[in-house]
Amino acid sequence: MTTIRRRGFIKGAASVAGLSLAAPFVVRSGFAQSSSGNVNIFAWAGYLNDDILGAFEKATGIKANYTPYGTNDELLNQLRANNGAGFDIIWPTVDRVPNYVEFGLVQPIDESKVEVDRCLPSAWSNSANLGAVIEGKRYQVPADWGTEAVAFDRDQQPLEYGSASYGDIWKPESAGKATVRGHSSLVGLGLWLEAEGKLPRPLLDAFKTPEAQTEIFDVIVAEAIARKGNIVQFWSNENEAQGAFRVNGATIGQTWDSTAAALAKEGLPVGFIAPKEGALAWMEGVSIPSGAANLDQAYAFINWFLTPEAGAAYSNATSINSTAVGAADLLSDEAKAFFAAAYPGDALDKLWWWPVQESWYVAKRNEYQDKFLSA
Repeated sequence: MTTIRRRGFIKGAASVAGLSLAAPFVVRSGFAQSSSGNVNIFAWAGYLNDDILGAFEKATGIKANYTPYGTNDELLNQLRANNGAGFDIIWPTVDRVPNYVEFGLVQPIDESKVEVDRCLPSAWSNSANLGAVIEGKRYQVPADWGTEAVAFDRDQQPLEYGSASYGDIWKPESAGKATVRGHSSLVGLGLWLEAEGKLPRPLLDAFKTPEAQTEIFDVIVAEAIARKGNIVQFWSNENEAQGAFRVNGATIGQTWDSTAAALAKEGLPVGFIAPKEGALAWMEGVSIPSGAANLDQAYAFINWFLTPEAGAAYSNATSINSTAVGAADLLSDEAKAFFAAAYPGDALDKLWWWPVQESWYVAKRNEYQDKFLSA
């Protein structure tokens, strides 16, 4: 799998002219982006706020109706229930896009209607290897990327880059203090066990065949169950992850970068650090459901979201990295400081990018998660 680095993302950004957030524009395919209408967006909770949606409407004349969800599975199940209808834009993680294609829930992207040069070149090209392109057809436009790594209370469980590990979550001193998500925590635990030489084969093999997945995850789940006493709360969405630190006594956990950033903005002493095994990195993007009713408006949103100003507004609000060329130059000092603290040294070189998760992997993964949660 091709490594994607933020340095590569932002290379060449200075050569791309910025666009006014409020200015209507026309894409090269010739249809007007300033036309009125509606676009129905089904996206992760917390990704779009009133300021962002208002700026989009001011720029294009299009009103965005935003419905939030909390997990990839919630998104997939809802779209399957609707037979691909009901929304014009969805926001899946790129490694899950093949699941939507398998069930005929998304349509190929018409690249002639996308301002491709607004997207960071390496994000566009590398997303093809991560699940956005299937049998030569693109089904997703990259929009953002981030990580799941180690969040920690700087006062009670301080960690430093180079020694910080997923293993810190599972060690005896974290008993009753940790928060994790069921399925992804098994991967984090697996990376620690792999580094310790305790897996029967490389962790990445688990994504290649059902037989390898069973062989590897039998070991991981047994270890997770033995150490389950460390978990004070499981989380499945952003609100739950934040609540674990805010009200339920967690002092360490495997969370999204946005979780730690939001808590830090509240003044809580929560830090976020890439562990020595590598932060779990993901890319997301916008896809168009097969039953979308407002196609012109959907492409208008895609092209607007890839402007530097829109990308920066999104990153400043969520602490998630935009794929829009020039957005990194417009980040707030707070966002820049968070990024530098989370990924010091060679952390960006060690990112562990989620492989494509085929349906057979997800089904078995959920069985292992349920076994862990119910133990």
